[in-house]
Amino acid sequence: MIPSSVDRYPIPSEIRLWIIDSRQRIEVFHDRWDRPQIEQFVAADYELVYQSIAWMLDTQPLIGSRFLEWGCGFAVVSALASTFHLDVIGIEAETELLERAKQIVADWKVTVELVTGNFLPPGSESLADDPTLPSLGHQVASAYDSIGLELDDFAVVYSYPWPGEDDFHERVFANYAAPGAMLMQFCGPNDVRLWRKVGVQCCSAGRTERQ
Repeated sequence: MIPSSVDRYPIPSEIRLWIIDSRQRIEVFHDRWDRPQIEQFVAADYELVYQSIAWMLDTQPLIGSRFLEWGCGFAVVSALASTFHLDVIGIEAETELLERAKQIVADWKVTVELVTGNFLPPGSESLADDPTLPSLGHQVASAYDSIGLELDDFAVVYSYPWPGEDDFHERVFANYAAPGAMLMQFCGPNDVRLWRKVGVQCCSAGRTERQ
């Protein structure tokens, strides 16, 4: 169980400044008037995600150091994860978001590999019980071919599922991730979930809900 006290994990002052900077950039992006909005891009609680990653690394054994962000947006979580000396890749289907992500990675001077493409492994769409899920709407090629890796090459996968598609993300992870790998999901305010794949199943390693 991720303890409710996870929000007591210290956040370095530089990281706090990065998060403030990211929110300002995202706000400017959302306030633009000259281009259509990218409705599926919503910022997470980056402080809580950072603290949850720190807790995971302190308490959970990992099968490796590769960290993958599904739908990285501005790559804020990817950038934060890289400060823990993880080998981070962020996948994003929207090229406009990926350009903003590249700016953040460059300005913050972190090491993150950013890839344009679909974060779903080929064929995993069949695991969805609703054909209208937002994760199914990206008509771009799979990113895994371009990076030369498969989902089972990653120790940790992070996602921010749209409401109603968290089960789908869990099924994809359970079917394609390596045994022992972990899935972290930000599911809304005060709600971070952590799963470990055990054998061919995916079991809960913890969840935190702050009051």
